[in-house]
Amino acid sequence: MGMTYLHAVASLDGYIADEHDGVGPLHDWYSNGDHALVDEDHSESHGGTSFRVSAASAEYVRGMWTRQKVLVIGRRLFDLTNGWEGHPPASDHVVVVSHRPRPAGWHPDAPYRFAASVEEGIALAQELAGDGEIGVCAGEVGGQALSLGLIDQVAIDIVPVVFGRGKPYFGSLAGGHLTLEDPEVVIQGDGVLHLRYPVRQKG
Repeated sequence: MGMTYLHAVASLDGYIADEHDGVGPLHDWYSNGDHALVDEDHSESHGGTSFRVSAASAEYVRGMWTRQKVLVIGRRLFDLTNGWEGHPPASDHVVVVSHRPRPAGWHPDAPYRFAASVEEGIALAQELAGDGEIGVCAGEVGGQALSLGLIDQVAIDIVPVVFGRGKPYFGSLAGGHLTLEDPEVVIQGDGVLHLRYPVRQKG
């Protein structure tokens, strides 16, 4: 079974979006370099852009996207992006955690599955991923998965901006303090710091 990691780009004070779901400058680093993350033939999965980042960010992000076979998201992100029009942004499958079913008639051939709970969503993602990695989007769904002990690593791309308020990376994390191991990845990009922390296993 592959690794399951929590991931998002976040402000220095830990927000993945403002109160109105705007990301402001959080994604500016995706276009401040000379190295394309995806070729032009696959840019439709990323809003029509191939992204151009620094060499350090390109090596890190390409590796992450290559290994990731399933992406787990919440219904809010699905609705905001319309599921990227049925094209997973960096995986073979997407699992949407939602009490509402797949919208009627929505891209019937898209590799998207819907699950009614976080536990069900992660179990389905593990089935679909095989030996590949699972990315879980940070926020409420990701925070619940972390609280339930379903996350192996926390991957966060820190951007040097302070939001002050907004949508927190860990959502409304239940269960009090959670201590992580020292980061095993620390990569400085241009306008972003890539960090990856193993989750300290209980027991």
